[in-house]
Amino acid sequence: MRRLLAVVTLIFIATLGTGCTASTESTEVGVRTNKWSPLAARGVVDDIYPQGGTYFFFRPLSDWHVFDVGLQNLEMLRESGEGSRTGDDSLRFKTVDGNDISVNVTIAWTIEPQQAPYLLRFVGSSTREVEEKLVRPVSRTVVRDVLNQLTSEEYYRAERRFEMGEAAMLRLNAVLNSEGVLVENVLLGEHRFNTTYEQTIRDKKVAEQEASRLTSETRAAVEEMARDLERAKGGVGQKIEEARGEASKRQLDADALYFERQQQAEAILSEKQARAEGLTERARAMSGSGGRAMVKLKIAEALKGKKIIFIPAGTGMDLRQTNVNELLQVYGAKSIGQ
Repeated sequence: MRRLLAVVTLIFIATLGTGCTASTESTEVGVRTNKWSPLAARGVVDDIYPQGGTYFFFRPLSDWHVFDVGLQNLEMLRESGEGSRTGDDSLRFKTVDGNDISVNVTIAWTIEPQQAPYLLRFVGSSTREVEEKLVRPVSRTVVRDVLNQLTSEEYYRAERRFEMGEAAMLRLNAVLNSEGVLVENVLLGEHRFNTTYEQTIRDKKVAEQEASRLTSETRAAVEEMARDLERAKGGVGQKIEEARGEASKRQLDADALYFERQQQAEAILSEKQARAEGLTERARAMSGSGGRAMVKLKIAEALKGKKIIFIPAGTGMDLRQTNVNELLQVYGAKSIGQ
């Protein structure tokens, strides 16, 4: 009994020296490994110790490991000293058309707390070891396989890169979820082609920009010509309308003048017709006895005040062929004889 008491005392003292407690932070879970126990099997204990707690067990007979289950970022970057590793750690892949591209990749991932004992048993004893032994190699392989499906031109399109990032995340989860790792996001950052191809791409972009500029200038010139054509059409239309107005005005003036002349002609015609009718009636009246009397009267009025010479008959003169000189000589001889 004394010996047993001494052994218990020694064990108690050793326990006080090595401690009987273990704790976890707010983002950590603990996993205990049983090195020896008369009541349990040796090895990793499947039960986990949740975040932010303090736990009591006999430490000399157990191993204690904690895993950070908060969000982790595996940064594989080109810039030295900024990623998870020093030096150029960017991911390199080859496009479908044979160009080499390096790209910065960030994998956001977490550990499933319930899978911590599994990870301790088969992968590593810490979050850092899980990243180095599992998350990193699988991520580089899967992301490279996904990006190898792109052409060089496609990689320049941001929406296409986003689609490839989503596809890589789905494939990573299909592989890692069963291992106790959940991938939250795959971010594809700055990329870089090889020097020769980058110069080719820049030259092509410059040519495309120049072509776009020329296309815009051509389109602007066409639009300007269209505007000039519309203005010309408007001017011609205005001239046509003015000509039509002038023609209409002249037509109205001509119609008015024609109407005026027509009215004057009709008036003259009416006057002439009335006069002709009067002369006709007068001629009809003159054809009777009264007409002969009027003729005599008019003759008398015409001879009034005139000196009348009577030529004796039997002189042998034919009045149809009268020689005035001879007539005067005869008339003069007779006057002297008388």
